[in-house]
Amino acid sequence: MASDVLDFLDQNALGAAAVRLAATLRAGDALGLSGELGAGKTTFVRALVCALHGSDVPVSSPTFVFRQRYDGTPPIEHLDLFRLDDPADAVELGLEEAFGPDRITVVEWPERLPDLLPPGAIRIRIDGAGDAPRRLVIDR
Repeated sequence: MASDVLDFLDQNALGAAAVRLAATLRAGDALGLSGELGAGKTTFVRALVCALHGSDVPVSSPTFVFRQRYDGTPPIEHLDLFRLDDPADAVELGLEEAFGPDRITVVEWPERLPDLLPPGAIRIRIDGAGDAPRRLVIDR
């Protein structure tokens, strides 16, 4: 597994890293996005959606709805597992349906349900939060 490590100071650099990653993504890819509260996970997804769809579609964390879909080519499914503790909840909510060969799926807090991400998923970790410098680790 190859890892890329990027150190940066602000949210703008985090967004730029998401844009660079977006250029390498294809339909069928899945990403797991980890980091503490306030690390910039949703900022990362917002930049990814903008880069892939060429628009500033409103992107917010689906913490309370668990799943957002951003239409475009390819569609992007955005899951947030922060509030899930039981794998049965994921099945009940149909979250496994967010994965498919025709879309890109991004999962915030994948460590909450580690079996939800498919094999070969790209793992992304953002270290740091608030005003602290960030470190981005991407494992492919």
